[in-house]
Amino acid sequence: PQVQPFLPQWLAQPKLVQKRIKDNLVPIRDVPGIHPRLLKKLQMNGIESFFPVQAEVIPAILQSASNGYLMGQGGYRPKDICVSAPTGSGKTLSFVIPIVQVLLDRVVCQVRALVVLPTKELAQQVSKVFNVYTDGTGLKVVLITGQKSFAKEQEMLVQKKVTGYCSLADIIVATPGRLTDHISQTVGFSLMHLRFLIVDEADRMIDDMHQNCLNQVVKAAFRVEDDSGTNMLFQRTQPGPVTAASSCYPQIPLQKLLFSATLTQDPEKLQQLDLFQPRLFTSVYSEKKTLGDGTENEQDTNKKYTLPEGLSQCYVPCDLNSKPLLLLHFMQTMKFTRVLCFTNSREASHRLFLLVKAFGGVTVAEFSSRLSPNERQRTMKEFEQGKIQLLISTDATARGIDVKGVNYVINYDAPQFIRTYIHRVGRTARAGKVGVAFSLVLRIQERRFLRMLKDAGIQDIKKNPVKGNSLKPLVQQYEEALCKLEKTVK
Repeated sequence: PQVQPFLPQWLAQPKLVQKRIKDNLVPIRDVPGIHPRLLKKLQMNGIESFFPVQAEVIPAILQSASNGYLMGQGGYRPKDICVSAPTGSGKTLSFVIPIVQVLLDRVVCQVRALVVLPTKELAQQVSKVFNVYTDGTGLKVVLITGQKSFAKEQEMLVQKKVTGYCSLADIIVATPGRLTDHISQTVGFSLMHLRFLIVDEADRMIDDMHQNCLNQVVKAAFRVEDDSGTNMLFQRTQPGPVTAASSCYPQIPLQKLLFSATLTQDPEKLQQLDLFQPRLFTSVYSEKKTLGDGTENEQDTNKKYTLPEGLSQCYVPCDLNSKPLLLLHFMQTMKFTRVLCFTNSREASHRLFLLVKAFGGVTVAEFSSRLSPNERQRTMKEFEQGKIQLLISTDATARGIDVKGVNYVINYDAPQFIRTYIHRVGRTARAGKVGVAFSLVLRIQERRFLRMLKDAGIQDIKKNPVKGNSLKPLVQQYEEALCKLEKTVK
């Protein structure tokens, strides 16, 4: 018999959040405790109701800072919060709103909130949202992702005055590499007043060994200032058991907020994050189906991941030679538009891009780390405007990016891991819309691929074979394109 892993209480009994976004929208006025200024801002941005995740998480974060950000409730440390919800379910807003609100009445500018994200695109996306909601509040948001020179970023973070250094940021949105550089090299950059540490795409941050980055942040937050005559009333000590001595002066708590579409269930990995009495909000759970005779049938017990509701999934068995033809068939014969196509490597995506371009008749662009950030932004914009029908991308660029209006996701290379699959297909059918995901699966991969989905509790993928006859008309033009490509490559 299989041994069930022992899960700590918070993982075993999380707070369940409704998965169905459309049926469970909550009017923004019904969510308690939101500042009237922010309600107005939300309405100006066309937001009248919150998604289920937002309606649960926003009050929870506000609650934990209800006595102002210097103290937890009743003098206790606020609990850390973990949120596991599918892509496109509105996680960003669920930390932006409460953090902006908690910091509204701050007096001195200090780094109080730090958001760490795995990629530059994600960081830009999140800082945009912060800028919208801090506009006119006097709170300063600084983005550090290495797109500007190091010296320039330093100027954005701290300013040297006669009395010493002063911070120019209340909220920092950063990628791990640049952040650790600033912690170790930027004089006057201090995280000693940090109140919120938000880790988005938390599982990837743990997996990619950015763990070290998070440790450095925590170390910097509890760094003891050199005794230069400053009286540190709010000197922070590493949290430990509550003793008479430790409770005689107030301490700014550091609260961790983790967000992910696929939060790891591995207690050992979560242990590294050193969470304090965490609470887990999740919309990744199985639903009990009640049968007609009143008995409950526990269906989908092994649903580990949830996919967007409006998503249809198909796979096309094929062999290596027909893969490019299938893609062209979808684009040319089936007239797909706004297609996001994934390959497993930069080289593969570049070659496929050249091939489709040589074939002609499809407006195509590639989206990978070969491009400069500006080119990537431009490509993204053109895709969203519908000028580009097919965008060929690698996984590095796929993670968490909110691409507007993707109708189809095509896995040109079948993903190796279930998480990659979840994140790729989650680029379509976002925020309650519909979308289709196709996976081109080589016949030798078919069993493993279906097994991988089945193990993750994904049953509803349809087989969608494409007959050889429908590809024939494309063959001649395709072979000409190959010859062209060969010359280009040479």
